[in-house]
Amino acid sequence: MAETDKLPSPAFALTRPAHVESAHLVVQDLARVADFYRDIIGLSVLERTPSGVLMGVAGVPLLTLSTSAMAARAPRSAAGLFHNAFLVPDRPALAAWLAHAAHAGVRLDGASDHLVSEAIYLSDPEDNGIEIYRDRQPSEWTYHDDGTVEMATERLDLQALYDSAPKTRFSGMADGTALGHIHLQVGDIPQADAFFRDVLGLKVMARYPGASFFATGGYHHHVAANIWNSRGAEARRIGMTGLSDYRLKFNAESELQTALAGLERQEIKTTRTSDGWSLRDPWGIGLTLTS
Repeated sequence: MAETDKLPSPAFALTRPAHVESAHLVVQDLARVADFYRDIIGLSVLERTPSGVLMGVAGVPLLTLSTSAMAARAPRSAAGLFHNAFLVPDRPALAAWLAHAAHAGVRLDGASDHLVSEAIYLSDPEDNGIEIYRDRQPSEWTYHDDGTVEMATERLDLQALYDSAPKTRFSGMADGTALGHIHLQVGDIPQADAFFRDVLGLKVMARYPGASFFATGGYHHHVAANIWNSRGAEARRIGMTGLSDYRLKFNAESELQTALAGLERQEIKTTRTSDGWSLRDPWGIGLTLTS
């Protein structure tokens, strides 16, 4: 294989004991939303049926969209998705996406420097949140004595990022792009801590007012949970649009067994399927543990 043909190295986020693999959204206008993720976000269509579209990058599935006649728009205050976060391989890839979005007239919801990463925020046509981000090298992160990591929300200079973009035509998300993390809306932070930390075995890596950030293996966060719009939210109703479920892949068998033991200890119903172990969290969001 030629030097230029080598596959990109997996992102740090994906080499940890566990990481988010993919997510599944229920939408009302399947064609419109799928076109957005293809044309604006830069994902490729991997499979398509009348009721669903599987999308990804370089053949790797990252996002499933599905619809049904019963799909009902979830209120903003419902538990579910805050954003899916697509992790690009490096800063040039982030700049290339920004330039593409600017040329397409995309309205952004915000942009931040989080110290560990640089992030751009927007929403899809049905108001599902999206983050496009790149990580700084872990050697540039600041870890505290308790193992947590320093994060902040500072201004990201979008003009400088745009100016650094490669002067080439955008042809989709760069190879190696992954679903780096998923950020959830939940009803209660102590309950989220109890589920993700005490049951599944993830570590709390950072806290903001009204939010906790969880990860394995020293990553800044694979899963986040906040109550900024959803304080007191109850379990999602069947048929709601938004996040139906997501997949957490375990690279370390010991970490998977810890999670399964925690679920059994708390008597949380888990179903063994061909894909892994499926369950619902305290807010009715589907979760599949795979290995």
